[in-house]
Amino acid sequence: MTKRPIRKSGSRPLPNFEVQVRIEKVVAEGDGFGRLQDGRVIFVEGGLPGELVVAKVLKQSKDYARGVVTEVLEASEQRVQPPCEYVAQGCGGCDLQHASVNLQRQIKFDIVRESLIRLGKTVNPDVRLYESGELPVVAARTTLRVASASQGVGFRQRRSHDVVPIERCLVAHPSLNELLPKMRLDGAEECVVRVGVASGERMAWAEPADSVSGLPSDVGLNSDAVVHESISGQTFQISASSFFQSSPPAATALVEATRRALGDVDSWGEGPVVDAYCGVGLFATTVFPADRHVIAIESNPSACADARVNVAGRDIEIVQVPVEEWQSVEAAVVVADPARDGLRAGGVQVLTATKASVIVLISCDPASLGRDARLLNEKNYRLEYSEVLDLFPHTHHVEVVSRFVRDESMELL
Repeated sequence: MTKRPIRKSGSRPLPNFEVQVRIEKVVAEGDGFGRLQDGRVIFVEGGLPGELVVAKVLKQSKDYARGVVTEVLEASEQRVQPPCEYVAQGCGGCDLQHASVNLQRQIKFDIVRESLIRLGKTVNPDVRLYESGELPVVAARTTLRVASASQGVGFRQRRSHDVVPIERCLVAHPSLNELLPKMRLDGAEECVVRVGVASGERMAWAEPADSVSGLPSDVGLNSDAVVHESISGQTFQISASSFFQSSPPAATALVEATRRALGDVDSWGEGPVVDAYCGVGLFATTVFPADRHVIAIESNPSACADARVNVAGRDIEIVQVPVEEWQSVEAAVVVADPARDGLRAGGVQVLTATKASVIVLISCDPASLGRDARLLNEKNYRLEYSEVLDLFPHTHHVEVVSRFVRDESMELL
C-alpha cells in the first residue's frame, strides 16, 4: 500500500496538504490547538488534548493554519466513538462527541479558566464545576433550529452552508424527534421547532409560516404560537421569537447557580434589584424574593410581551429598552444574562452605576466573560468565583455563572 505524503511541520504546508501535529489543548470553538515547527498556531478540528494526529491543512496565513484530523496516531484515553450516526456524515451540530462526557466538561472548565486569566487579567481565578449534580446528556433540548435539506430537514455542516439531512437528533427531546422525519420546508431556509415539556405544546416557526409542512395538527405554525414551560414552580409563556434556555433542566440549573451566586438576601442591602437582559422573565420571577421591587430590562419586543404575562401579579417592572440605554438607578444586586457578545463597555458602565453590592453575570461565551471580567474589575467589581455549567453536552458551548462583588477598597489602589 502506498503511503500518502506527510509534510514535516517545520515547512510551510499548502492547503489540503497534511502535517503531523501534537494537540496541546482544545480551545473555545472546539478545535484542537497545536503548533507547527515554524512557530505558527494550527487549529485542528477533531483533535483532543495530548493527541498526535495527522491533520489536513484547509486554510493558512502567515500567523496560523486551520485543519481537520484525518488520522489519530496517538489517541487520548478519553477519545470515544461518537454516539450519533450523523457525526460521520458531517453534521456540525455536536462538535465534541469524540470526547468522553467527563473530558468535555474538563475542556470547558479549562477554556473558562484560561479566558479569565488571559482576557480577564484575573490572577488565579476560582473556577468551579456545576455544584448541583449531573445534567442530562441526551434527549433534553427543547429548541432546535433546523435547515431545509434535499430530503426533509437537517443541520448544517461545521463552517458550511451545506445541510446534512437527519431524522433524529441525539440531544433533542423525544417530542421534537417525532416531528423531524416528515417535516418539510418549502420557501424557507431554516425553522425553529420548540416544545414545552410541562404543557406538551409544540411549535414550528419559519418565514413564511406556510413554508412548513408534514407536521401534526397540534403544532403551532404562525408567529403567534406559544408554548408554556414550568421552571422552579413558575409557569412561563414562550413565543416563537423569544429566547429561552436549551431545556428545563438547563434553566433549572441556571436558576440554582444564580441563587447561589446572589448569596444571602440579608446581605444585599436596601433598594430594588435588577434583572438585565431579562428575556421572558426567568430570573426575575425565580431568584428574587417576592417582596423586592424588580427592574427587568429587555429590548426584544416578543420577550417583553411574554415577560409581562409571566410576571403578572408581582412587583416587577418591565423596561423595554437596550440595557446600554437604561437610566441607571441605585440597586441592591444585579443579575445580567447578555447575548453571546457579553456586556461590553456600555453594559458594564450602566450596570456598575447601580452601585449594587453584587453583580451576577451569566455568560454563554468564555471570551466575552473574560473581557467583561476585566471591564468589571476596572469598575471595582472583583470576581469572587465562576461556576461552569455544561448545558450543551457534546458541543463546545458552555454557560458560566460568575459572582462579582463591589470592592470599594479597589478605588484606593
